[in-house]
Amino acid sequence: MELWNSTLGSDFILVGILDGSGSPELLCAAFITLYFLALTSNGLLLLVITMDARLHVPMYLLLGQLSLMDVLLTSDVSPKAVVDFLLKDNTISFGGCALQMFLELALGSAEDILLAFMAYDRYVAICQPLNYTILMSHKVCWLMIAATWILASLNALGYSIYTMQYSFCKNRQINHLFCEIPPLLKLACEDTSTFQLMFYLMGAIFIMLPLIAILASYSLILFTVLNMPSNEGRKKAFVTCSSHLTVVGMWYGGASFMYVLPSSLHGPEQDNISSVFYTIATPALNPLIYSLRNKEVNGALKRVLGKQLSPRPNI
Repeated sequence: MELWNSTLGSDFILVGILDGSGSPELLCAAFITLYFLALTSNGLLLLVITMDARLHVPMYLLLGQLSLMDVLLTSDVSPKAVVDFLLKDNTISFGGCALQMFLELALGSAEDILLAFMAYDRYVAICQPLNYTILMSHKVCWLMIAATWILASLNALGYSIYTMQYSFCKNRQINHLFCEIPPLLKLACEDTSTFQLMFYLMGAIFIMLPLIAILASYSLILFTVLNMPSNEGRKKAFVTCSSHLTVVGMWYGGASFMYVLPSSLHGPEQDNISSVFYTIATPALNPLIYSLRNKEVNGALKRVLGKQLSPRPNI
């Protein structure tokens, strides 16, 4: 079979869940709805956190970064998938595929790390409240944010460069919603078994280490909360932590299915559903999970919108 790679005019063809579903128009409408919901809800959360000084604390600064990552992640996937379906043109250039892969992997890796830092923040706030201003100062918080973006970008850059250096066969059809490493490697005309093994091992480590840190943090939090004398304190801690754990479960469920579970145990259809879940559905639901049960966010939203909508006095 003839080989090709980054030569001029070489494109991939994305054949994702929209092309293989029984009701593509309905699914496309769902994609559009979830995308605008993600933009609106995350945008409002970012606006509130930026404009309300009361939310300029580590917990909400980290939450703002999560919203930013969700907006960028879903924007990397949803618009192209919808436009391709509407225009009946599923091609993506070699460079476009590499860029989409890098962004998805970088943002996904960043979210893995950030969720662990958010769990640590809750651990310090609940289990070490007297040392909170030291252990989670603004400087420490911004160092966490910088480390998250740098580590995730370096991880994604290495994998993307190594993946795209393979020679691909003339069968350019990627059975996936977007350019992602596992389905793309199936098109390689070379032996990728060693790289695939390394990819899954490193992927498992990259996902499992933050997850272990999260579970450890919440185990300590649970122990502390159960020993709190105040019912109101226990309720507030449970509400905050349950929101975070819901987001963690949604995110790590889809990511683990794609990057940790061996590829022999799931096919293209399952991969597409999993990818839709963590790149489109989860970004739309995350801010709703946090804000609907958070009195501080709801209060800040009312204050910010009230300032913007209230009539200005005549001078």
